[in-house]
Amino acid sequence: MDTNQNISVKMVGLIYLGVIITGIFSLIYVPDKLINYNSALLTFQNISASETLFRLGIASGLLCYGFFLLLSIFLYRLLQKVNENMAKLMVLFVIISVAMYFLNASNEIMVLSLLKSPNYTTKVYSATLLQAQVLSYLHQYSAGMRLIHIFSGLWLFPLGYLILKSNFLPKYLGILLILGCFGYIINFFGFILMPSYTELGISSYLGLPASIGEIGTCLWLLIMGTKRKSTSILTT
Repeated sequence: MDTNQNISVKMVGLIYLGVIITGIFSLIYVPDKLINYNSALLTFQNISASETLFRLGIASGLLCYGFFLLLSIFLYRLLQKVNENMAKLMVLFVIISVAMYFLNASNEIMVLSLLKSPNYTTKVYSATLLQAQVLSYLHQYSAGMRLIHIFSGLWLFPLGYLILKSNFLPKYLGILLILGCFGYIINFFGFILMPSYTELGISSYLGLPASIGEIGTCLWLLIMGTKRKSTSILTT
């Protein structure tokens, strides 16, 4: 691997790490701390008391999907020689996912608009109605994320295929990513078709291959991208 390739691979790993860190913070940590989908009152109180954390969650989510778009471009440059059509398909799925997310983030911003003008909103809404309105926007955001996760999952299939066909990344990572793609799709249709799907407890297990595959790919790019000197990135 020459110096330029080494820097490029390391950059991909750093961007991927940015996606993972901002994604965990905005999509897991902040909702777990602030949102109770079964209680409008508790959710409203949590967000009102920790508005800065809620704002950081919004900013972090936007950064996450900005990094995600940048990541797809770098991965395209890195892997296009393996199979250009699959590399383009990978980028297409990411572009759709990013565009949908930025539209969906308007639901969180609407929550802020209800919180930042308390004198006006209390004249228009009763306290109970205001709390219900806040939770309604958050439910819409959550439903939007389910749709977005279709494309966040679909992009893993071409990425996994490209990894399988390259000689730079371990093939088991490609397999995990492809399995992760199907896990996303199964979870989506499970939520849609089965009202009690979340109670089955299998959604988290179906999401494991994607999580392990993405974190593993990120770490491999960061570590091997700086240490592996003699092997070509791509198959010819």
